[in-house]
Amino acid sequence: MKHRHVCCLSIALISAPVAAQRYVVGVEALSFAPHYSVDKQGNYQGFSRELLDLFAESSGVELVYQPMPVNQLLPALLEGQVDVKYPDSELWAQEQKAGKSISYSNPVVEYVDGVLVAPARVGQPLSGLKRLSIVQGWTPWAYEQQVENQQIKLSYSTDLRKMIQQALKKDTDGAYFNIVVATHYLDNIRARPGALVFDPKLPHTRGSFHLSSLKHPELIQRFDRFLVEQSAEVAALKDKYQVEVNLNSEFMGLEQWKIDFLKRQRAKAAAGETL
Repeated sequence: MKHRHVCCLSIALISAPVAAQRYVVGVEALSFAPHYSVDKQGNYQGFSRELLDLFAESSGVELVYQPMPVNQLLPALLEGQVDVKYPDSELWAQEQKAGKSISYSNPVVEYVDGVLVAPARVGQPLSGLKRLSIVQGWTPWAYEQQVENQQIKLSYSTDLRKMIQQALKKDTDGAYFNIVVATHYLDNIRARPGALVFDPKLPHTRGSFHLSSLKHPELIQRFDRFLVEQSAEVAALKDKYQVEVNLNSEFMGLEQWKIDFLKRQRAKAAAGETL
């Protein structure tokens, strides 16, 4: 009888499901579509949610999303309140991170921060930019010298909507923000496509978003493997959400109908040359 009890106990232990490792992901409680946003119920959504969910599913881990105000997110990572942070970059908040061994993933998605202006202002020299709208908490890295020399005055807004409104009302000469996010807002939420457009001749900054962790470098390594092994799925998600649309082309910041129109015009011109 004792042997049977031992045998049954062994079978029960072997067949018991193993709980998935659970990690808390600190994310920004911010409307930053198509990259990410938080709905009225507090649900995290968008490109990064689908990407991280795919990682969790393929890696057998459980991710719990904790939306937080942007200024509280890094302290939460450093104090161990969250296990990982997204987005992050080793170039951000370097003074706060000094002496901390934070692990960063390979780039998840590329981005461009720059100035959107009224179409009539495109191509004007930098000297014509006197007032610049910006969201509180953002730093216009490409314009630090001009701001320091008081050649450009910054006008801060509490969110993207108010910043865009400032620029549309011409209270400022342009708006500095993530180009994909600002264009998405104008096209899909404000329903004012083309009202403001990216001026590629003005200074702008390129960078990338990363996943970071202070306590779990092994999770970051697993995430890097996921980005390689599931590269086709990751690319499909980027295409679905258009998070890198035209970032490396001359059409960066243009609405799709304008891109299609320019391509048709060029195709007609090329066809005419071959006749």
